[in-house]
Amino acid sequence: MLRYFTSLFFFLVVTLGFSQNEPIDLNKKDTTVYKQKYGLRIGADLSRLAYSFFDDDYTGLELVADYRLTQNLYLAAELGNEEKTIGTPLGADIDNPDGDLYTFTTSGSYIKVGIDYNTYGNWYGEQNMIYIGGRYAFSTFSQELNAYKIFDSNRYWNPDDFASGSDALGKYEGRNKSWLEFVAGIKAELFSNLYLGASARLAILITNKRPENELDDLFIPGFNKVTDGSRFGIGYNFSMSYLIPLYKKKNEPKKEIPQPQPEPKPEGKERPQRQ
Repeated sequence: MLRYFTSLFFFLVVTLGFSQNEPIDLNKKDTTVYKQKYGLRIGADLSRLAYSFFDDDYTGLELVADYRLTQNLYLAAELGNEEKTIGTPLGADIDNPDGDLYTFTTSGSYIKVGIDYNTYGNWYGEQNMIYIGGRYAFSTFSQELNAYKIFDSNRYWNPDDFASGSDALGKYEGRNKSWLEFVAGIKAELFSNLYLGASARLAILITNKRPENELDDLFIPGFNKVTDGSRFGIGYNFSMSYLIPLYKKKNEPKKEIPQPQPEPKPEGKERPQRQ
């Protein structure tokens, strides 16, 4: 029996010695590969569809799309068409189209191309966005002057209203404008691959040549209203889009900033002790 316990004791000592020779890794790395969806997200602007339904003087449609290039960078574009009739009220007949100083109809198409950068850090499996971006936009359109009145301070011949003009009536084709846009917006996943988005846009015209002896461009499809003496415009959209996943890619690791290492202190010489 003593021999049995002695053998068991030596066996445990040898096993413990071998196990202590293997280092214990206290900082084990997570080897799980986390992958995110990459693909094409397409949809439409809901605000233009709603505006077309409720306003008889407006018809518009805008398609939106983006394609994920890297973890935070997206190629984005918008393609649209708008037709809008605008009247400038004059005097007491502000609710009557016949009382407008002039009415015109703008009709045309536009395209916007640029990039979006996602500033939001998602949890695994999420692809929500809080983004900023930019666009280059180009629009081709026509302006049609439907009716106008000649402003005259002398009311002798027309005491009740201004005289109607007819010389400049007609359609003016071949208009085009280009501009740059700064974009800020969000996109949130409602259900699997279905996203609701909203964005605000500040635009500045690049080409704004004033037509000679023709009707000024008072509205540009995709840009919005044009005011005298200003090259800036403001716009927005509310979109619903669907992500078509094409492939998956693992997350890009964050670059670690190397920390400066403290310099070793020089070893001082020992002073001789007094006897």
